[in-house]
Amino acid sequence: MSLNSPISRRSFLKIGALALGALAAAPHPSMRLADPGPLVIGIGRVTIDRIEIYKEPNLAAGRTGKLTRDTLVELLEEIDSPYGPLRNPHWYRIDQGYVHSAHLQRVDEAHLNPVVGQLSSGRALGRITVAYSNSLHADRSGTWHPTYRLYYDSQHWVAGIRKGPDGSDWYELKDERLLVKYCVPGSHVQLIKLQDFMPLSPDVPLEEKRITVSIGSQLLTAYESGKVVNQFKISSGLPQKNTPINNIPTETPLGSFHVSVKWPVRHMGDGYLTDDLSAYELPGVPWNMFFHESGYALHGAYWHDNFGVRMSHGCVNVPPAQALWLFRWTDPVYLPGNFYTQGKGTSVNIID
Repeated sequence: MSLNSPISRRSFLKIGALALGALAAAPHPSMRLADPGPLVIGIGRVTIDRIEIYKEPNLAAGRTGKLTRDTLVELLEEIDSPYGPLRNPHWYRIDQGYVHSAHLQRVDEAHLNPVVGQLSSGRALGRITVAYSNSLHADRSGTWHPTYRLYYDSQHWVAGIRKGPDGSDWYELKDERLLVKYCVPGSHVQLIKLQDFMPLSPDVPLEEKRITVSIGSQLLTAYESGKVVNQFKISSGLPQKNTPINNIPTETPLGSFHVSVKWPVRHMGDGYLTDDLSAYELPGVPWNMFFHESGYALHGAYWHDNFGVRMSHGCVNVPPAQALWLFRWTDPVYLPGNFYTQGKGTSVNIID
């Protein structure tokens, strides 16, 4: 369905359940087994065009099939395979065989949310809590058109409430990059409370906090007064084989920097309004901490689970929960309600 194709209320109701939110605390009804049984440990969403299913947890094993983008699959067992891959040996057993974890997003905590009657201020931060939600854009005539598919753990500015094509309350989301609005069912969005992103260790002096990112080990370490307070795997930039994107190298730069601008939400990618799932558009990237004038940042990544392996276009990808921790812990302190906060902040040292 192209962005130029309007969606009628009848068409919406026909595709609504599957298209507008795949999960709410359990697999979507269209995906649910009659009796999933006690073996199901979680739900995964395929994040790329396709992933392979293997007979064994081994990339050299025979293949039994494939799973395509946004398929939801019940996970039966987690395995750290002796066959690797070395940087990320994490696999899942499913009904049909084994799948590597790199391009499966865990969405087993997906749920629906109560919709507020009105926003207490002009805008609020909201997090998508279903596996995915197809947003719609209303033109001046009130005709609805499909646009971005928004994913679990992406984050967006909620700017208003209106009736959607199904008659229920939908949130208007304002894209901070394109300055356009599109809508999703309000139940698919969890408004983030102020206390959930209040600063951590605010009394520790600026010079006593520092971050080291090791490209060789793909590890980020956070220090307070020389003591390690957090450490986790990241995904740094994957070198571009041909021309760098927009003449900016895709390999994460080495050197000493400082967090200078913090955005709770950023739309990354090419910057087009589209419903093309293959387009390079990442609306709602959460918890961004920019440290370089060319646009490199530490930020959450909801589109893969291959931390420990180089994956990005130059930024430092961080698991979303850890990105929130970093956002709260680093300076400058983010001022709630603002699109961004800037100032000389926590030091970031990128080493080999």
